[in-house]
Amino acid sequence: MAEKKLPAIFSYFPEVSVPTQKVVPFKEKLKWTLIILVAFFVLGLIPLFGLGQNALQQFEYLSIILGAEFGSMISLGIGPIITASIILQLVVGAGLLKIDINTPDGRKYYEGLQKILSLAFIILEAMLYVYTGGLAPNAGIPNFGIMRLVLVFQLFLGGLLIMFMDEVTTKWGFGSGISLFIAAGVSKSLFISALSPMKSPANPSVFIGRIPMLFKSLIEGDVQTAVLMFLAVFFTVAIFVLAVYVQAMKVEIPLSFGRVRGYGIRWPLNFIYTSNIPVILVAALMANVQLFARLFQNWGRPILGTFVGNTPSTGIVAWMNAPNIVQKLVTGSMTGLDWAHALVYMLFMIVGAVIFSIFWVQTSGMDSHSQAKQIMASGLQVPGFRRDERVLERILDRYIFPLTIMGAIAVGFLAALADVSGALSRGTGILLAVMIIYQFYEKIAKEHAMDMNPLIKKFIKT
Repeated sequence: MAEKKLPAIFSYFPEVSVPTQKVVPFKEKLKWTLIILVAFFVLGLIPLFGLGQNALQQFEYLSIILGAEFGSMISLGIGPIITASIILQLVVGAGLLKIDINTPDGRKYYEGLQKILSLAFIILEAMLYVYTGGLAPNAGIPNFGIMRLVLVFQLFLGGLLIMFMDEVTTKWGFGSGISLFIAAGVSKSLFISALSPMKSPANPSVFIGRIPMLFKSLIEGDVQTAVLMFLAVFFTVAIFVLAVYVQAMKVEIPLSFGRVRGYGIRWPLNFIYTSNIPVILVAALMANVQLFARLFQNWGRPILGTFVGNTPSTGIVAWMNAPNIVQKLVTGSMTGLDWAHALVYMLFMIVGAVIFSIFWVQTSGMDSHSQAKQIMASGLQVPGFRRDERVLERILDRYIFPLTIMGAIAVGFLAALADVSGALSRGTGILLAVMIIYQFYEKIAKEHAMDMNPLIKKFIKT
């Protein structure tokens, strides 16, 4: 009954129109992707009017994972969208809300409900950021209460723009806006933390970029610092190579055309079956917990833990913050508690990735039943088995569920390993950026082999 009433509610919310053509041309997708990317960076440069204290600017890593720029129009980033997605997945995955996403109406119902939840979290997070002191109005401006509302409205507007920019990218561009914003933020941060020749504001004798700092340490004979800088760059490259290798692994199921004998194809199932989605959700969840922990501490209610400076020191946030094991080993400050901390962090990442991976398969049409219907609709079947959807579903069950679990464990372990190794721009961000860019590459090479520019085609195929 609820599904019949809700479409009327959904009609009050604007949405980006779906392309009329069945396949959006490469140039059209490239155009909209670049437009959204430029808009994302421009919005990140627009400061909030009337902003005074910005207690969130210290959370640079969290802003990268959330696709945000604290203190700007897009201070909320993708946080509300991710939070809404997590809650909806948990509710639907636990069976508390019955939605058949395999039907057009069910899918529309699910997407509409996610949009309403996203709007609710945009408002909620905007108010929390402002009224807990994370983004406070300038004390010198009169009408302090009104200025708080002005800040909330600006954050709401920015969150709304991010939501629609994500929708534009999903329908008219390459991949999703969430992935694009994360990849853009990580790439910018990685470039700065690796190559920037600027000096650190906190310590003028230290370069921000690890590579310039590596050469400076070698010249000055500071072996320990040189080793730390080298290992940060080394583990960054290692995570990059491992992520590309694991992303390329796949299982191929042989299929044949039922009506045309002698012809067949191989149906690919990636080893990382749910791709980077579980890590995005886990990383965003951890980022939100740390942000709200700091806001609650500023509010005088440290229910999630406390911070000393910019570092979590007690409570849940301390255990959800990755320790830099490599740095502690090099400096000789490693303790048994640090090993326990690293183990708990890795378990949290792996278990979280597995849980979200299972829920994502059930709510995104990647389960055995949906895949079997898609294969049957294509006129394909498994050689040696009768053409029956139930038979095909049982065969796919042998592959999809194990790949869902093993792929989630692998990607969760890689993300945690990248974090505790002290890779540049934090390992989780690098892992996400590599996997996102690799997906863009695969998607472009697969869907636009014929209509892309010859120069781009040559680059993609090399």
